[in-house]
Amino acid sequence: MRSGRGTDELAEDAMAVYVGHGGAVSVDWSQCSAVESVPGKRSGAWVFKGTRTPVSVVFENLSDMSIAELMEEFGVTREQVQAVLEFFTKSAQPASGPHS
Repeated sequence: MRSGRGTDELAEDAMAVYVGHGGAVSVDWSQCSAVESVPGKRSGAWVFKGTRTPVSVVFENLSDMSIAELMEEFGVTREQVQAVLEFFTKSAQPASGPHS
């Protein structure tokens, strides 16, 4: 289900959530259809489906790069980035536990 929002607006919302939680967020990526975790591929890290690009690169670079630059640099599509941003903004929770 698409929100009708542009990718750039979703990026701003996602960064606000990420920064608002001090970068310490917990997301169950298993429910996001745009990503996968495959043992032996990037040590099982969550990557964009069909790539070796970790989802984390979006959040590590979004403050310094445009969506177009992310797409070019990391070989992901606008649809993949948009799906990850939508999922993140809807499901990110502050990380809990002894290190939060």
